[in-house]
Amino acid sequence: MDTKQKRIVILGAGESGAGAAVLAQVKGLDTFVSDQGTIKDKYKALLNQYGIDWEEGGHTEEKILNADEVVKSPGIPCDTPLMLKLKAQGTPVISEIEFAGRYTDAKMICVTGSNGKTTTTSLIYHIFKSAGMNVGLAGNIGQSLALQVATKHYDYYVIELSSFQLDNMYKFRANIAVLMNITPDHLDRYNHCMQNYVDAKFRITQNQTPDDAFIFWNDDPVIRRELARHGLKAHLYPFAAVKEEGVIAYVEDEHVKIDQPIAFNMEQEELALTGTHNLYNSLAAGISANVAGIRKECIRQALSDFKGVPHRLEYVASVRGIRFVNDSKATNVNSCWYALQSMKTPVVLILGGKDKGNDYHEIEDLVRQKCRALVFLGLHNEKLHAFFDPMGLPTAEVQTGMEDAVEAAYRLAEKGDTVLLSPCCASFDLFKSYEDRGDQFKESVRKL
Repeated sequence: MDTKQKRIVILGAGESGAGAAVLAQVKGLDTFVSDQGTIKDKYKALLNQYGIDWEEGGHTEEKILNADEVVKSPGIPCDTPLMLKLKAQGTPVISEIEFAGRYTDAKMICVTGSNGKTTTTSLIYHIFKSAGMNVGLAGNIGQSLALQVATKHYDYYVIELSSFQLDNMYKFRANIAVLMNITPDHLDRYNHCMQNYVDAKFRITQNQTPDDAFIFWNDDPVIRRELARHGLKAHLYPFAAVKEEGVIAYVEDEHVKIDQPIAFNMEQEELALTGTHNLYNSLAAGISANVAGIRKECIRQALSDFKGVPHRLEYVASVRGIRFVNDSKATNVNSCWYALQSMKTPVVLILGGKDKGNDYHEIEDLVRQKCRALVFLGLHNEKLHAFFDPMGLPTAEVQTGMEDAVEAAYRLAEKGDTVLLSPCCASFDLFKSYEDRGDQFKESVRKL
């Protein structure tokens, strides 16, 4: 078939879908976009600007089932009736990242993991940018990779990848792959089978060659167990908090040290980000930059002046001696564990939302040790009550929204405490996104 006549259908017209549509159109493909919901005005304007045919509020099956290939939004589950029809007739379904990767020869630095993805991705991008590299930021943050490939030219892309994006990636190759950790998350999308989720994360290493790098946290028991199963060809760069056999990056004598490929060290107290979880983020970012050949002075400077990521342990304000911290990006239990672990004061914890098959045992000890009180914020808080009520802590039940949750937490807190929004859950029961949830938290705190 002449590629000019190849029909590409894009399902979902958010950031990734609209970007994929522009790239398909620019490359001369017969392009159609279909969204079950309402397309945001900015994406409609983009599609119209490029003369792309689109529909919203439902899928016209005859316009979709005749596709040569479908680019699927990561948010669409694989078991919807339309997806099952496409599968039954053998239509290839790929992700926007897979599609974009065909049209660029830029080097790809890809980051995944249950926690730390956004901070590590942003930190790597900051180091590359500070060093004067021609670099784009894509994936779960920034502009879609496809839109950048269609409209710009970069030598490097730093890409945050979710398991959903990795699910539909087949030939895409990460020159540098970073795997932060693997803890239970999104199990509702993986038939409540942890191994399915683990396999999705390890897809970041597929297609890697001996010229490529695989950077990972050496102390993660799941990653350690899986290494042998995946026949990895890339050069391995394991990191850990302290020096141990096999690791190439660690802390020793209060210095961050990276042994390969080029010896690097800096004082740990110079790192802009504090806490154990951020040490891992800094090590992974430092190795990535080191592997890419960025000068030591540039890495050191960028690791010391990075400003952090919104909604990730973000200090908001202090009101009458009570600190408020926005960790809305903590959409799973392990993220909340890291947040609680970093707290130095008694905590009033706001948690709840759309449960993804969570197991709260992981934070049980930290809640007992650190929490003065709990605020359950969600439409369905029964599971939270069942797990946490037996601890005997004061609790507040809020189903109405963020302002009431912040006021309840404020009433329960004492001078010197921290009110921590670290929800353990997705935001979609009461909010548009974790960003919306965090923004409402900050706004509500400022109204106190």
